Amino acid sequence: MSGERSLASRLRLAVVRLNRKLRAQSAGETISLTQVSALSTLHKCGPLTPGQLAAREGVQPPSMTRVISALEELGYVERRPHPTDGRQAIVELSGMGLAFIEKSISVREAWLDAHLAELSEAEREVLWKAADIIDRMAGN
Repeated sequence: MSGERSLASRLRLAVVRLNRKLRAQSAGETISLTQVSALSTLHKCGPLTPGQLAAREGVQPPSMTRVISALEELGYVERRPHPTDGRQAIVELSGMGLAFIEKSISVREAWLDAHLAELSEAEREVLWKAADIIDRMAGN
């Protein structure tokens, strides 16, 4: 592989490019990527405290508070009192937030399905195995 990019470089660029293409597949979103990411985390993890959500998103709590407030104004999340800690709140997807995330996932997966259908069976099999490896590398 002399003179070629390293595997790490090629994989990083491929993942970044694919992610960019997937993010471009919009379900009519008018919210920021940070807000979509927070909604996606709540969809995956379920209800969380603002601190837990901030930690999972890798942002500071004050930043997450602003994100949650904006999502709450849009009707995508709801806050409720923490069952055991009166100083805390629990943030969860509202019905509207769940519908938004499910639509976003559907649009992006439809785009990906269409592109996967253009590949050979052997290529799809390689990607199936690669997805397992990438998940393992990501700690999932």
